[in-house]
Amino acid sequence: MLKKNQFLVLADAMSYGPCAQRDVAGRVGKSLGTVNTATRQLKELGALDDEGSVTEKGADLLAPYKVDNAIVMAAGLSSRFAPISYEQPKGLMRVRGEVLIERQIRQLLEAGISDITVVVGYMKEQFFYLEDLLGVKIRVNEEYSVRNNNSTLMLVREQLGNTYICSSDDYFTENVFEPYVYQAYYSGVFYPENTDEYVMVTGPGKQIVRVDRKGGAGVYGMLGHAYFDRAYSREFRRILEEEYDRPETAPKLWEDIFAEHVDELPMVMRAYDAQVVHEFDSLDELASFDPEFINNVDSSILDNICKTLGVQRSDVSGVEPINQGLTNLSFKFDADGSSYVYRHPGAGTDAIINREAETFSQGVARDLGLDDTFIFEDPAEGWKISHFVEDAEEMDYHDPAQVAEALRMARTLHASGQASGWRFDVYEKTKEILALLDERHRASFHDFKPLLELIDGLAGYVAGDGTPECLCHNDFYSPNLLVAKGKMYLIDWEYSGMSDYASDLGTFICCSDYTFDEALGVLAEYFQREPTPAERAHCLAFIALSSYYWFVWALYKDACGSPVGEWLYLWYKNAKLFGREARKAIDSL
Repeated sequence: MLKKNQFLVLADAMSYGPCAQRDVAGRVGKSLGTVNTATRQLKELGALDDEGSVTEKGADLLAPYKVDNAIVMAAGLSSRFAPISYEQPKGLMRVRGEVLIERQIRQLLEAGISDITVVVGYMKEQFFYLEDLLGVKIRVNEEYSVRNNNSTLMLVREQLGNTYICSSDDYFTENVFEPYVYQAYYSGVFYPENTDEYVMVTGPGKQIVRVDRKGGAGVYGMLGHAYFDRAYSREFRRILEEEYDRPETAPKLWEDIFAEHVDELPMVMRAYDAQVVHEFDSLDELASFDPEFINNVDSSILDNICKTLGVQRSDVSGVEPINQGLTNLSFKFDADGSSYVYRHPGAGTDAIINREAETFSQGVARDLGLDDTFIFEDPAEGWKISHFVEDAEEMDYHDPAQVAEALRMARTLHASGQASGWRFDVYEKTKEILALLDERHRASFHDFKPLLELIDGLAGYVAGDGTPECLCHNDFYSPNLLVAKGKMYLIDWEYSGMSDYASDLGTFICCSDYTFDEALGVLAEYFQREPTPAERAHCLAFIALSSYYWFVWALYKDACGSPVGEWLYLWYKNAKLFGREARKAIDSL
C-alpha cells in the first residue's frame, strides 16, 4: 500500500507524465521538500524511472486506487427548488449555458470515468436521452417518492466499489474528479457564517469523527460529491442491507446512515473552495449565481405568475414550498411587495378533479366572504394564485369557537342558493376511484367486500331519502379552514359542486379524531339544535360514505406514488365505525 504522499506524486505522474517537481508540488498541494522525498521513495520502489515516468510496477501500485465508476443520484423531486422543479427535474436545468447533469457527466468522462450510472425517479423519462447522448446507464428508482436517497444506493449497491457518489444538481466550476483516489472522502466547503448544511467534525488526517446535522458557523459543511473506496463500499453495503427494511430508515439520507456509523465507516473530509462547489437550494440562490437563469428558464409557472399579477420574472422572490396539501404542490412567493401562494396540480389529480367546477366555486366563495384570498385560477390547467395569509393556522377541531365558525360558513354556503353546473356525488366518485384502483390491482384486501357492501347499502339509503342538493365544498376539513387574526378562510375548492349538505359534515367529521359522541355534538352545532332521528341517520351515513371515499382516494394516491400517510388508516377506521352506527340508526327509524 502506498503512503499518501507517494500516491499523490505517482498519480500526478500517471496523469501528467514527467514534470518539474515544483509544478507537481503546486498540483498536489504539498511542499517541494515533500514531493522530492516522495519522488525519491517511488524511484527506490521502482514505481518511477529515472526520468520520472510511471513504470509497470508503478501502474500496478496505483491499480487499487483507480476509480471504478460513478453513481449520479437524480431521483428526487427537489421540492425546495420550487417552482422550477415542479416542471422539470432540477438536474436538467440549464445554468450558465449548460445542463447541470450533462456538465457533471462530461467532467466525469474527462477524468477517465466512463462507467456512469444515473439513477432516476421523478420525471424519469426526461433523463432517458442521456443514455444515447453521453453513454451513461439508467436505473429507475421506484421508491423515490416514499424513501430518501438511501433507496438509490440500495438499488445500485452491487455497483459500489471505488465509486464517486454524485448529485445531479451540483455545479463544479472546475473539474473535481480524478482517475485515481487515495481514500473515501466527502467534499466540504467552509462556512464562516451559520449554515443548516450537515457539518463535519474532523480529527487527525481530516478523518471525519462526527457529523453534526444541526449545522453551525465557522465549520465545514457537507456539500457536493463523495467518494467511496472499496473498503468503505463493502461496509456501507452491509450496514444498508441490515437497516434498510426498518421503518425508521426510509426517510434517512445516506449521509444520516454514515453519521450514525461514522466509527465503522472511515472517511476523510476533502476541502474545496466555496467558489468551486455549488449546490442551489432555492431559486434565489441560483439567480444570484446565474443572473440570466430566471429570464432564460422555460417555466410556464413563472409565466403564469407574471401574466396574472402584472410583474416581471425578476420581481418574483422568496419562494418557499408549502407541504401541507395532500393533493397538490404549492409554494409561497413574494412579488411587488406582497406574498402569494401558487397551487400546482398534483400527480393523477386530473383524473379525479373538475377544475372548471373549482373555478366557479372559488368565485362564489369570494363573493360570500368565505375565501377572499382567491385571485385567479385557470379552469383548464388547474393552477391557481391566492393571497398568502400570514401567521395562519389550521382550525382546531377542539376549539368550540372555531368549530362554530366553520359550521356557520358551511351553513352560509349551503343556504346560498348558488347552483353549480357540476355535481359531486361522493359515492359515484368512490366508484370511479375504485375502478382506477382495479387497474392498479389495489382494490382488494381482507375485509374489502363486507365493507363495500355496508357502504353500498348506506349509499342506497341516502340516495332515496329525498334530501335536496346544494353547493358544497366537499373537502371541508381543518387544513382547508385557516385561521389568522380572528378571521377564518375556507380554501381549496377543488372538489366543490352540487351535493348533499351532509357531504361537508361527513368530511369534516371523518377527518377528525372525534369520538362518536363528539361527532354527534358537531351535528347539533350545525343544525343549531338536536337533529331529528332521520337527520341523524342521514348524517351518520354520510360520515361513513365520506370516510370510505377518502380511504379509497388515499389508496389511489398511494398507487400513484404519492402516499398520504396515517390518513389512510384513519379513514378506514371511521368508515367502519360510522358505517355500523349509521346502519343501526337507519334500522331504528
